[in-house]
Amino acid sequence: MPAMQQRLDTGLPFLKMHGLGNDFVIVDARAHDDPITPSIAKGIGHRQFGVGFDQLAVIENGEADAHLVFYNSDGSTSAACGNATRCIARLLMDETGRSALTLTTERGTLFARDADNGLTSINMGHPQLEWHEVPLAEEVETLELPIEGIPTATGMGNPHCTFFVEDAEAIPLAEFGARYEHHLLYPERTNVQVAQITGPDRIRMRVWERGVGITLASGSSSCATAVAAARRGLTGRKVQIDLDGGTLWVDWRDDGVWMTGPTCHVFSGTLTPDFLRTLG
Repeated sequence: MPAMQQRLDTGLPFLKMHGLGNDFVIVDARAHDDPITPSIAKGIGHRQFGVGFDQLAVIENGEADAHLVFYNSDGSTSAACGNATRCIARLLMDETGRSALTLTTERGTLFARDADNGLTSINMGHPQLEWHEVPLAEEVETLELPIEGIPTATGMGNPHCTFFVEDAEAIPLAEFGARYEHHLLYPERTNVQVAQITGPDRIRMRVWERGVGITLASGSSSCATAVAAARRGLTGRKVQIDLDGGTLWVDWRDDGVWMTGPTCHVFSGTLTPDFLRTLG
């Protein structure tokens, strides 16, 4: 029976998790075909008519411990989602009793480990620093883009644009983020960060995610901002990132960018057949 037809008969189980308020619907498709489509993801993502999320993640079988697929709340897809990957890694470690896992995404192979005290670490891989890797629309220097404010471009499997500012709280992020998400230099749109250096190797950051809007936290954005700050000589390669939803720790090492923080499984539920039928 096709996956979606089966769910129209039985409903679709899911989990709600978050990392620092960056919230996710997680669908486990390891025991059946993946029923999620962009339109279904968009419907589930509506915070009034659905469940609501910043990203939806599907767990699939793969050559590693699991393969992950990510959707934004507007139904578009993303190759990477750091906090969702951490949440799923914690879920699978609790399920298996293991302290380390290997996960695959469109971004590539990611390594996860238990960091003790309820924290989970993910190696998000090496940052993409060349213009065509981010990707950008034309060949420019990624360290200082020819955009007002001189932001830095970084790829973490998804594109990022980091502005270093004197006061992150003073930026009207809803207007600012929407403007630069669609900048012509970013053909696939971009995540936008405003970052303020607040101390030695400490950054206050606020986030606008492409296809989502303002979020309380973002793992890939935190990694991109840490890389950008180190490249510009503003910090070392190991930093604390203070977001609206809490704190992440990022360490840019020789083997990739490691990101560490807490996760939370909020509840489990089932999307009803009646609801799923409304999504077409």
